[in-house]
Amino acid sequence: MLHIAPQLPSHVEVLPNLDVGLELAPPGAPGFTRRPDLIVVRRTARERGGIIRAAEVVVVAEFVSPGSKRTDHVAKRADYADAGIPHYWIVDLDDPISLVACHRGGELGYIDGGAVTGVFDTTEPFPVRLDLGALG
Repeated sequence: MLHIAPQLPSHVEVLPNLDVGLELAPPGAPGFTRRPDLIVVRRTARERGGIIRAAEVVVVAEFVSPGSKRTDHVAKRADYADAGIPHYWIVDLDDPISLVACHRGGELGYIDGGAVTGVFDTTEPFPVRLDLGALG
């Protein structure tokens, strides 16, 4: 798991394996949810109770498994972008461990700078530094 909790600003928290309502269905229609491996949400999301809504998610992270590579890189990437989740991190635990950090790019969905190995350093959506090698 990503050990980012100590680095998070006080207005957000990290939560593993919770359903997220993607809010892609029209009102009155059955909802569409995904259960990401990890989410970073605004603290007010848990105070409100109920299912976490996509609008409350700051980062969603998926850990790629052998059977989920296409789903994580294509289907979930599209779903999370369509839901308006601003940041999507795809962590591949195959050697060398890598992280693809995607961010919303307007109507284009997500934009990313490619896979990072070694140390992942970012200031968006908050400053965080992750030693990816320590995840293995």
